[in-house]
Amino acid sequence: MISGLTSLSINKFHFVIRICFLLMLSSMLMMACENDEQKVNAFFQKKLGVDQADSIESFISQSGIMRARLVAPVFMRYQDSTIRIVLPKTLHVDFYDSLKNIESKMDAMQAFYYENKNVVYLKDNVKVYNTKGDTLFCKELTWDQNLAKFFTEKSVSIHTPDMIMYGEGLSAPQDFKTFEIYKITNSEIRINQ
Repeated sequence: MISGLTSLSINKFHFVIRICFLLMLSSMLMMACENDEQKVNAFFQKKLGVDQADSIESFISQSGIMRARLVAPVFMRYQDSTIRIVLPKTLHVDFYDSLKNIESKMDAMQAFYYENKNVVYLKDNVKVYNTKGDTLFCKELTWDQNLAKFFTEKSVSIHTPDMIMYGEGLSAPQDFKTFEIYKITNSEIRINQ
């Protein structure tokens, strides 16, 4: 034992050393925790998840039966509060009947699909055509996959082999064998010479 030091004073000495060490350590940690508030907030914000694929081909089925084939150069799936798929650079869809024969086709410059609604919003240069030669042209179209139906409130033109119809609003089944124009604004009859 060291002269003049009792075991009680050694314990006090160790206790004081430990306290000093803890005070120094905690003060260093406090000084190191100076962060920019904006950086801290940005770190804890929810990050937007985006999956992207190029040159995709997707098959859509209902009850195990193939109903459509979709082709697009860019496919983006956003995973935030509303899961959605964006096709920003054109898309083409072939629709099939129960025998896997093409019954109609669709083209658009952009599409937005919301998984929770099972609805696709098509924009810019939308075209739907069937095997009879009927073609729908419009700027915006909604495709409800649950109802297998197209509809819009916007301007439309439908070209058939013998006439062209113009109107406002439309409803049609996905096979585009029939259609209803809500308000016909003009029509032209084609005469073959």
